[in-house]
Amino acid sequence: MNLTYLSNVSTLKLDEEKCTGCRYCIFVCPREVLNFHSRKAHIINIDQCIECGACQLNCDSNAITVQSGVGCSAAIIYSMFTGKEATCGTGSNTSSGCC
Repeated sequence: MNLTYLSNVSTLKLDEEKCTGCRYCIFVCPREVLNFHSRKAHIINIDQCIECGACQLNCDSNAITVQSGVGCSAAIIYSMFTGKEATCGTGSNTSSGCC
């Protein structure tokens, strides 16, 4: 099953010119958003990105930026630790359940 997070909303950006080809972003991505060819990382399916921030945190060349801590992944993780209902906290619909 190939589930999509949210279409056309991810804040993920990759500057291929800065990419050194270390592949750390590919190893840590839980959704296989990135791929490697021609000695560089490439975004292959941005709609799979859950904005967890693992790729950015592991990119020593600062080639990747993503606004982590937003959206459903952060809400779900936060709710697991706090026991509170998961809410996305974005937009005007901040009190309803996430996704």
